[in-house]
This record gives sequence, structure tokens and C-alpha cells, in this order.
Amino acid sequence: MAQVTLKGNPVQVNGQLPQAGSKAPAFSLVAGNLSDVTLASFAGKRKVLNIFPSVDTPTCATSVRKFNAQANDVANTVVLCISADLPFAQARFCGAEGLENVQNLSTLRGREFIENYGVAIADGPLVGLTARAVVVLDENDTVLHSELVKEIAEEPNYEAALAVLK
Repeated sequence: MAQVTLKGNPVQVNGQLPQAGSKAPAFSLVAGNLSDVTLASFAGKRKVLNIFPSVDTPTCATSVRKFNAQANDVANTVVLCISADLPFAQARFCGAEGLENVQNLSTLRGREFIENYGVAIADGPLVGLTARAVVVLDENDTVLHSELVKEIAEEPNYEAALAVLK
């Protein structure tokens, strides 16, 4: 069990974030059209998993915007923004913001993802949501970089996440 903070208050997170060099756990999440999408759906592509509690919070929204802005600069890479938000809310946000370089996925039917990726918030006001994390995978789903952000209200280290893809 890991510990992060939310505005300075300790929050327990269940599981272990996949570490560099390990094979990423398979997953099934919900796409914007309510279909199930798996890790295998992105075979042959490098993947940035931008994991966060909800797109309706300022820091989460900023992370989606920043990864969207930088997605065009990285070849053969898809940015997957993963949260507990319903696909409708994710689509509304990206549509209103004009964000087209990221793909939103919901944990609506993806409890295994939350546990297998070690991002399940176990206590506090956000229990049931995901902690903020970034996991970068190569074309073969090997983890190149992972970061469990220590303070949920802070942004991830974008430079470190994208540096492994250059």
C-alpha cells in the first residue's frame, strides 16, 4: 500500500504501480461510445496512461490539456486519459476544450485496472477514485516510466514521462 496526500492530508492507495522494466497488466476500460477497450486495442503503439481522479477538477483538466498539446510531438504514441468520469463527461470536456490528441477511457467497468495498476484510493474523500499517476509503455507494453504523484492536487512530471519516448 502506498501513501499520497490530498491537500496535505494522507491518503492510502491500494496496490503497486507497475515499475519500469515490468510488463503492463492487461486492462479493459470504457471508451466514449461505451464499448470496452483493452490494452491490446493499442498494440504496436507506445502509450502514455494519464491516470487521474476526475476531469472536472482543475489539476486533472490541466494534465489532459498539457498531454493533448504535446501528443503531436511524439511519434507512434497514443495518450490515454483514464478516470472514473463517465464517457459523456469526458467527451463534453474534450469537446468544449477542442482537445483531439488524447483518448479518454473510463474506469466505469474497469475496477481491475484500478487495482492492477496500484491507483485505488482506499480512504479519504476520494475513496473509490484513482490516484494521480502516469505510466508510459513501449510498443510491446513494457513499462518505460511510472510516477505515482505524491500530492493528488499537483501535476505529474510531464518532462520525465515524455523523455522516455524520445
